[in-house]
Amino acid sequence: MGNKCNLITLKNITKYFPGTIANDHIDLTLAGGEVLALFGENGAGKTTLMSILYGLYQPDEGEIFIKGEQVKIRSPHDAMEYGIGMIHQHFTLVPVHTVVENIILGTEQASLKYLNIEEKVKKIEKIGNKYGLEVDPFAIIRQLPVGMQQRVEIIKALYRNAQILIMDEPTSVLTPQETEKLFNFIRDFKAKGHSVIFISHKLNEVMEIADRITVLRDGKIVGNVSRSEASESRLTHMMIGRDLEITKTNNTIHPKSEMLKIENLTIVGDRKSKVIDDISFTVREGEIFGIAGVSGNGQEELAQALCGLRKVKSGQITLSDKDITNKDVLSIIHQGVGYIPADRHKEGLVLDMSIEENLFLKNHSNPMFFHYGFLNQNKIQENARNLMRDFEIKAASSKSRAMTLSGGNQQKVAVAREVNIGTKLLVAIQPTRGLDLGAIDYVHKTLLKEKKEGKAILLISTELSEIMTLSDRIGVMYRGKLLKIIQRKDAKVDEIGLLMAGITEGNRNGKN
Repeated sequence: MGNKCNLITLKNITKYFPGTIANDHIDLTLAGGEVLALFGENGAGKTTLMSILYGLYQPDEGEIFIKGEQVKIRSPHDAMEYGIGMIHQHFTLVPVHTVVENIILGTEQASLKYLNIEEKVKKIEKIGNKYGLEVDPFAIIRQLPVGMQQRVEIIKALYRNAQILIMDEPTSVLTPQETEKLFNFIRDFKAKGHSVIFISHKLNEVMEIADRITVLRDGKIVGNVSRSEASESRLTHMMIGRDLEITKTNNTIHPKSEMLKIENLTIVGDRKSKVIDDISFTVREGEIFGIAGVSGNGQEELAQALCGLRKVKSGQITLSDKDITNKDVLSIIHQGVGYIPADRHKEGLVLDMSIEENLFLKNHSNPMFFHYGFLNQNKIQENARNLMRDFEIKAASSKSRAMTLSGGNQQKVAVAREVNIGTKLLVAIQPTRGLDLGAIDYVHKTLLKEKKEGKAILLISTELSEIMTLSDRIGVMYRGKLLKIIQRKDAKVDEIGLLMAGITEGNRNGKN
C-alpha cells in the first residue's frame, strides 16, 4: 500500500461564490498509496475543492499542507511542482495537435530551440509501457477515441512527474471495458506508492476502486468511511440525507402496436457530415426503448430530429401511422410528442420565468389557456398547481422563478411539462443528468409510470446502468449507426460496452 503518512492535508478550506458556499470549512487528508473517493451529488462541492488543491481557485479561508509543510498553490503550475496532476472531466487537449505535442505543451523542455522530439517520444513510450498506457505519440488527438484521449491526459500528468492524480468523474465518457482498464491503471499506480483522488457520484465505482470514501453534501463533509465499512445503503443515506429504495423494473412487456417508426433515417450535422447514418427501429406503445452509447455519436441529433428541431436528409419518421418527417415543432407537439432535453438550463427551462410560466410553455396554442383571445391566468395557475402536486415540485409558490429551485425540482418542472404534452411519445435524453439519487429515482418512477399508461418512450442516456434498469429493448449507437438492438433479458454489459466502442461481432472475428 505504500507509505501511509499524510501526503496532503486540507484544513478549514472554505470557498464562497455569489449566493452560495461551495466549500464550507472542509478538513481532508490523503495518505501515500491511497485511493480516496470524493463522493456526492453534482453541486456538492467536490470539483471546487479539488480545483483549489490544483490551483485553479484560491480558497477564501483555510490552509493546504503537503508532507506536513504549509504551501500556497496559486496556479496549476504550482500544483505540478508539488507533484499534483488533475485529469479533468472535459479534456484539455488541443484536437489538431499530435499526442506528443499535447504532452510536451507548456513544459520547460519544450523550447523550440532545443526541442528533441525523439527524446520526448522515448519518455512517453517509457511511461506508457510502465503503466499500460500505450498510445501512438504521432496520432492526431481528434482522431482518437475518447478512451485513448483520456489516456493521453494521464500520460501528460505523469510526464510532469505527478505522484498524486486528481480524477474528476473520469468514467463519464468511457465504455465499461475502458473503465476497467482505467481501474487497472489506478491499482498499478497505487501499488507503486502513489495516490489518487477519485471524484464520482457513482456508487458502484467508489465501492470498487476506493480505499477510503469521503462524502460531501451541500459543500460540507458529512461522512468519511473506509471501503470495508461502506455499504451502498450507508453511502446513499450520507449522500442525500435519507434512505432510498432504488426503483427496479422487471422489463417484461406485452407487444402492442408500433407508435414510433424510424425508417432508413439519415441526418447531416452542422459540419455537413452524416451524424445519423441510415438507421431504422420502432418503439411500441407501453415500451421503453433505450439507446446506449458514448456521448457524441449522434444521439442528440436523433432526438432533435424527432422533435422538429433538426431537419432530416433522407428516411421517414412515422408516429401513430402519420408521417412527421421534417414537420415543424408545433405540429409535432400537436401530435403528442414530449421532449425532455439533455440540458434543462439551455433547452428545458427559461430560468427567469416563473414555474407556472415554464409549465405553460409549448402550450400557447392550446385553447383551454385562452379566454376571448386573452391568456386565461386562472387556467394557467390551475395547470401549475395540478402539475406541482402530481410531480411533487417543491417551491414557495407557482410564482417562484425557476432559477430559485434546486436542480432536482428544476428537472421535475421540465419533466412535468413534457409528460403532460407527450400523450403518445416521450423522448428523454439524459433525463437524470446532474441529479441526486432521490431525484434520479423520482424521474425513473415517472418514466415507468408513463410506460405503464401506454406511452412509447425513447430513452437516450450515456449511463449504461440507467439504460439497463429501465429499458425493454436496447439499441447501441456508434458514429451515427445503430449497431444492434438487444432484448433487455439478453443484454450483457460486456457486449454493450464493446458495441459502444464500435466493436461488433464481425470485426471481433477479424471481418470487415
